[in-house]
Amino acid sequence: MLPEDLMLLFINEQNGKLRTDSSSVENALAGAVLIELVSSGRVAFDPNGKKLQVVDPTPLKDPLLQKSMARFDKPMKPQRAVERLRKKVRDNVAAQLEGRGVVRVEPRKVLGIFPAKRYVITDETAAGGVRKAVGEVALGYRGADARTGALITLLYAVKSLHKVVEGDKRDMNKRAKDIAAGNWAGDAVRRAVEAIQAGVVAATAAAAASQGG
Repeated sequence: MLPEDLMLLFINEQNGKLRTDSSSVENALAGAVLIELVSSGRVAFDPNGKKLQVVDPTPLKDPLLQKSMARFDKPMKPQRAVERLRKKVRDNVAAQLEGRGVVRVEPRKVLGIFPAKRYVITDETAAGGVRKAVGEVALGYRGADARTGALITLLYAVKSLHKVVEGDKRDMNKRAKDIAAGNWAGDAVRRAVEAIQAGVVAATAAAAASQGG
């Protein structure tokens, strides 16, 4: 799933830390969950085209998606949806990866005091496959498909593409901007992804302003 692929991209395989700040990671992961819900047909825009709502309450097999869908107690704008879905999303996604034997989560301490987590990638094939696919698209070696297009759009939304893929930051961001507006998804999903991208950007800016204040 997109959230799991995105989490693997955020993990620095050398030290088990995240490649960017936790707020950006959580907002991007929430955006990935939201894209999965839209792609599943469970969530869509309301008739006014401004808010996302549950249109099909059929239970989902994936526990993360099901739990996330349950948080849609009313129609909400993309930014609000991202903010609602980001609660514990990093821990939940990491737990699913750990359950599949892809990642091992270990406790660590920052400055010897503050509790944190280290993410050890135990399935290098899975992680390497995601990184290779996204890297090839980000560097222009091939075009985006639904999976890589969504991942790059979300990384671009939290200004982290250059932290995940080695290459010229300006060139990659220009390419990512074009990918975000591209036709790698159907009309309904693309429209939702554009709104979700804007929601992730807004939620990340709001979180940064709050922390700065």
